Amino acid sequence: MTLLISTIAACVSTIVWYVKAPQSKTYKVGLLCLMYWGASIMWLGDAIVEYLEIGAEYFSPAPKDMLNDSFLGLSVVTLGIIIWLIVLLAKDPKGVIREMIKN
Repeated sequence: MTLLISTIAACVSTIVWYVKAPQSKTYKVGLLCLMYWGASIMWLGDAIVEYLEIGAEYFSPAPKDMLNDSFLGLSVVTLGIIIWLIVLLAKDPKGVIREMIKN
């Protein structure tokens, strides 16, 4: 589930980046894409190693394991959004925070 959730997040962020290409430098959507694609590659490696260890059982996980993996996948997506927001606020592309500090 972690691989599935992070790959869906990577695909969605890539579509947003592609559609908003001229604005993507302003909003750093490319950074979000790279984080999610990196997480997807990491989970793919994890899935391959786990498949090599347990074999066909990999494709029939217990419901408890699926729930834990879902929470982990959602946590990864949430952490990626939080990091992206921190970078976005630190760069302040529209100057909103600078204006608030000036006043």
